[in-house]
Amino acid sequence: METATAYNAIGRRKESIARVKLVPGKGGVLVNKRPLDNYFIRETDRILIKQPFQVTNTADKFDCFANIRGGGASGQAGALRLGISRALVIVDPSFKSLLRKSGFLSRDSRMKERKKYGQKGARKRFQWTKR
Repeated sequence: METATAYNAIGRRKESIARVKLVPGKGGVLVNKRPLDNYFIRETDRILIKQPFQVTNTADKFDCFANIRGGGASGQAGALRLGISRALVIVDPSFKSLLRKSGFLSRDSRMKERKKYGQKGARKRFQWTKR
């Protein structure tokens, strides 16, 4: 019967993918089976992740379980925020306008540009010498 009260969603950012499961609870967040404070060292990342709960006033109503793969710390935090936001919309569709207005439901599509052949990186070229 537990699956009936679980709300699942996926969030992506850069190279990171976050699979989020919201369950009615007391407001705990576990990321890859570790507490939020242990997984995300930077305070800015933790604030970013908690924003959807603060906007919808659901900070102490749900426990969040997340599996995150790929990318770095800021990309993973952004992916988790999008996943939580999408799960909250499934919980209560009236949250959609609040979260959309705050910009939490927009998928940030910026990705790393690929390295080109004959160049040092995506844009940087090798130095040209005349003589």
